[in-house]
Amino acid sequence: MEFKLCVPCLFGLEGLVADELRRLDMAGVAAENGRVYFSGGPEAIAAANLWLRKGERVLLELGSFRAETFDELFEGTKALPWERLIPAGGAFPVTGHSLNSRLFSVSDCQRIIKKAVVERLKGAYRLQWFPETGAQHQIRFAIMKDQVSLCLDTSGAGLHKRGYRPAHNAAPLRETLAAAMVDLARYRGRGEFCDPFCGSGTIPIEAALIAKNRAPGMDRHFAAMDWPALPAGIWDAAKEAARAKEFHGDYSILGTDIDPRAIEIARANARRAGVEDVVRFETADAMAFSRSTERGVIVTNPPYGERILEKQDAEALYRGFGRALQSCRGWQVYVLSSHTEFERCFGRQADKKRKLYNGMIKCDLFMYFK
Repeated sequence: MEFKLCVPCLFGLEGLVADELRRLDMAGVAAENGRVYFSGGPEAIAAANLWLRKGERVLLELGSFRAETFDELFEGTKALPWERLIPAGGAFPVTGHSLNSRLFSVSDCQRIIKKAVVERLKGAYRLQWFPETGAQHQIRFAIMKDQVSLCLDTSGAGLHKRGYRPAHNAAPLRETLAAAMVDLARYRGRGEFCDPFCGSGTIPIEAALIAKNRAPGMDRHFAAMDWPALPAGIWDAAKEAARAKEFHGDYSILGTDIDPRAIEIARANARRAGVEDVVRFETADAMAFSRSTERGVIVTNPPYGERILEKQDAEALYRGFGRALQSCRGWQVYVLSSHTEFERCFGRQADKKRKLYNGMIKCDLFMYFK
């Protein structure tokens, strides 16, 4: 079986997700705004779910077509081979979105798509009623400029939910974005790594997972594991292959925060992630940051002044942090912030900037190379 697959991602991460898929030897990788397409069989579904650090989920696209009326939506949906993947007892809820399209009512689109799938399955299974008591086959639709895409969600919970962070402090950073920041800093486990505003520890934990080459989905469940249409053995085989690729070295990864409660949460999260042996967390003030080594990399997400601090407080924090780093000129620094005056407050123009999104918040990753 060969499928067309799609990985939605945060805006700004499309190229990084495409690179991940190419490193996994996926075929037909093509990046678009907010998503990356590729193709592959059941083994590709398992590998992508297990290994992707920056994508949000892995969708299996059943088909796409143009629809300007509900009749066209119904007929286009009904024409797709849903019975290839959804068994007679499977659950198939429908969710999705519509943008810049004539069919703008999401609830009406949900109803029409559900009805069309039911009609298709009635003909395939010779049934009049579906109990939907089996494994979940979440249907996700996207309608953009009257073009409909219909997918099944192989992931279940989003891929950013690694399973190590059930508890968190205020304003958490999504794991996929944290992994992207570490990747953009080109950290692979060599030298010192530090996050002086670590909060619940997401950035140092993602750095540790990358250093150890541990598949981020190793300890979680995926929806497609329960699908009868996919071979059950692909998941165990993928996990066994991933374990064989893990590194076991000595790494210097540190997370600090001024809040002792955040540090306790970070330590608990590191234990759940299985990286407590390679990452340390300490209570410390970022405005008094100093390191004895000449070189290293800082990747951090300080408060923006939007949810935690007032903007004036955030600006004072940036100024203090910038002064503290004057004694660490050999260190590379990567700071994510939505504050429009960050560089002025920090005291230095960035060598490079990259636009990223922390949820719905438009940010810049300010990069300082020396």
